[in-house]
Amino acid sequence: MKRKKPSRFFKLAKRQIDIFRFAVNDPRTPRAARLAGLGVLAYIASPIDLIPDFIPVLGQVDDVVVAGLGLMVIWKMIPKEVRRDARRMAAA
Repeated sequence: MKRKKPSRFFKLAKRQIDIFRFAVNDPRTPRAARLAGLGVLAYIASPIDLIPDFIPVLGQVDDVVVAGLGLMVIWKMIPKEVRRDARRMAAA
């Protein structure tokens, strides 16, 4: 059986994850951005949610929205130079 190549979406997602990882691990990244990242991870892993998960669809959507907004805020907290360098490192 022939294996399919990963779709473009997964390649892009992996690259974005690598960029984010390089940026967060850079010593120039503010501590507040790192703590915000831990807060987002704690919220996602926590059994306490804004909307309980047993409510169909909405229970999972709130986790996705909080994660997405949290990542956007964290990304804005990271200096532009660090983001630029992280993109270069991920492209290499």
